[in-house]
Amino acid sequence: MCGIVGYTGINQVAPILLDGLSKLEYRGYDSAGVAIYNGSELEVVKAKGRLQALRDLTNDGKNLNGTVGIGHTRWATHGEPSVVNAHPQYNANKTVAVVHNGIIENYQVLREKLESRGFQFVSATDTEVVAHMLEYYYTGNPIETIAKIIHRVKGSYALGIVFKEHPDEVYAVRKDSPLIVGVSDEGNYIASDVPAILKYTRNVYFIEDLEIVKLTKDGVSFYNEDVESIEKEMQQIEWDIEAAEKGGYEHFMLKEIYEQPKAIEDTIRPRIKDGEIVIDELGMTPEQIREIKKIYIVGCGSAYHTGVVGKYVFEKLARIPVEIDLASEFRYRDPIVEENSLVIIISQSGETADSKAALKEAKSKGAKVLGIVNVVGSSIAREADNIMYTWAGPEIAVATTKAYSTQLTALYLLAILFAKTRDTIDGSEYDELIKELHSLPEKIKTILGDKEKIQWFASKYANAKDVFFIGRGIDYAISLEGSLKLKEISYIHSEAYAAGELKHGTISLIEDDILTVAVLTQPDLFEKTQSNVVEVKTRGAYVFALTVEGNEKIEEVADFTIYVPKTHPCFQGSLSVIPLQLFGYYVSVAKGLDADKPRNLAKSVTVE
Repeated sequence: MCGIVGYTGINQVAPILLDGLSKLEYRGYDSAGVAIYNGSELEVVKAKGRLQALRDLTNDGKNLNGTVGIGHTRWATHGEPSVVNAHPQYNANKTVAVVHNGIIENYQVLREKLESRGFQFVSATDTEVVAHMLEYYYTGNPIETIAKIIHRVKGSYALGIVFKEHPDEVYAVRKDSPLIVGVSDEGNYIASDVPAILKYTRNVYFIEDLEIVKLTKDGVSFYNEDVESIEKEMQQIEWDIEAAEKGGYEHFMLKEIYEQPKAIEDTIRPRIKDGEIVIDELGMTPEQIREIKKIYIVGCGSAYHTGVVGKYVFEKLARIPVEIDLASEFRYRDPIVEENSLVIIISQSGETADSKAALKEAKSKGAKVLGIVNVVGSSIAREADNIMYTWAGPEIAVATTKAYSTQLTALYLLAILFAKTRDTIDGSEYDELIKELHSLPEKIKTILGDKEKIQWFASKYANAKDVFFIGRGIDYAISLEGSLKLKEISYIHSEAYAAGELKHGTISLIEDDILTVAVLTQPDLFEKTQSNVVEVKTRGAYVFALTVEGNEKIEEVADFTIYVPKTHPCFQGSLSVIPLQLFGYYVSVAKGLDADKPRNLAKSVTVE
C-alpha cells in the first residue's frame, strides 16, 4: 500500500526514483510524485494517475537535476486522488518535504493545533500535518526534530524526509509500516520493499519501529527514539532481479501462477530430510507439540482462506481443534486463548497491519505464536516467537497465487508433523502423505500444461455479472479463494458458499444462465455436492464443475468440466485452486484489465 523510494549519492536521482517507484506499482496507487534538491531549492513534481504521467512531466526524470530526493506512489486514504493530495507533501516555504505510508490517526487534532499557530493547509491529507510539524519543531538537527514529532503522532507510518538546510541527506523513520535501507558504493537508498532497489544493491537493513535513519552519499546512521546512535546488522538479499521481472509473461500474475511448482518444491525440500519432516524453525519439542490443546489460525484475505483449508487438514490428520479467525476480527473480539494454545499468523508480506495487531494480541494472552510469511526480515517474522518462511520468492501481482500455494504447503507440513508426533497417523500413512507432497509440483505442471480449455471458457464468460462458487469441506475453502481471485481482478461480483447452505437463502439468487462453479474433489462429499449441482441446474444455472480425474459422472449434470489429477484429499486444494486462478486471470485479460494492478487494491495492506 503506497510506495516510498529515496536516494542520496553520486548519480542523478530522478531516474532512480522513477525506476524504484515502477518496481512498487504492485502495491497499489492513484498518484505519484518526487521531491528533489536541485542545488538551490526542493523541487516538487506530482501527477495524478499512473506513474507514466509523472514520467511524461519530467521526461523520464531527465529534466530534474539533483542527486538527493524522495519519491512516492500514493493510495488515497485522506483526501481524493489529486495532484494537491499526492505526495510529497511540504511546508509553505518548501524547506521540508515528506512522503508517508500509513495513517496518522490524530492528524485532525494536530492540524487544528497547527492552524491555531498560523499554519495554512492546502491538502486534505494527514501527511501534510507531518510536514508542518517538522517545521514547527525544527531545532536545526533533523534527528532531534524527527524524534520530537514521532512522540506526538499516533498511528502507523513510514516517513521519508528531505530538508533544504541539509541538502545532501535523506532521513527516514517507521512505525508499523515497512521500510528498508539499501547501501552501495554509488549512494544509499530507502524503500518500502526490496524490488525498488534490487537493481542497485543487495545489501539492506530492515528498520524497526521508531528507529530513525540518516542517509548521506557516503553512509548510513541509525538512531533510536531517544536520539542515541545504534548499530544494526546488514543483510544480503539472495534472490535476483530476474525474479522480480516478468520474464516474457504478459503479466506478473501469470508468471507467478507458473512459478507455483517451483515455489512449492522450494518450501518442501529443505523440510524433508531422509523421509522425515524436520521443521527446525518451529522451535517446539515433541512434548510441546503433544501438549497443544488448540490451534488458532489467523490471517486476512487469501491468507485467511489458507487457514480455512488448514483447519480441515489439522483436524483430520492431527486431531487438534482449530479455530480460524480474520485478523481484523481477532484483534477486537478479546479472544479467549486457552492454555497450551498455538496461534499461527499467516501473511505474505509479514507487514499486514491487522495480522501484526493480532500477533500482539495473541502474545498478550500468553500464546506461543508461529508466523508463516514470505518476506524475510518482515515485522511478523521478527515479532513472532518462531517463523516458518514460505520460499515463494518475490510476488509482485496484487492477487496472490504462489504465496497462497506455499502457505498451504507450510500448513500441510505442520499438520503431518503434528499428526506423526501425536500418533494420530501410522507410519505407512505418514510415508504416503510425504510421497503425495512431493508429487504436487509435477501434478500442478500437468494442469498448467492444459490451460487452453480454461482460457477458452474464461473468454466465454468474461461478461458475466454474477458468479457463484460452491463446495463442501476443503472444496468450500478453495471456493472462497476462487471467488476472491475472480472478483479482485475482473470486478465481477462473485460469492462462495458452502454447498449445503444453498437452501438456506442463497438458492433464491440462482437464475437462468447464472454461472455456478462447483468444486467436487473430496471423495466422501462428491455425491452430496453433485446433488447441489442438480439443484442449481434445475433453476437455470450454467455449471462449471471442477473435479478429480475419474469422476466423469459429473458430466451428466454439469455443462463444462475441468479435471485435475488425484492426490490425497487433504492436499487436493493445492491442485483445484490452479484452474480457478487461471479462470480469474483469463477473465480479467478478456475484459482488457490489468490483472497485476486491480483497482482500489494494494499488495501489502499496512493500514486498517
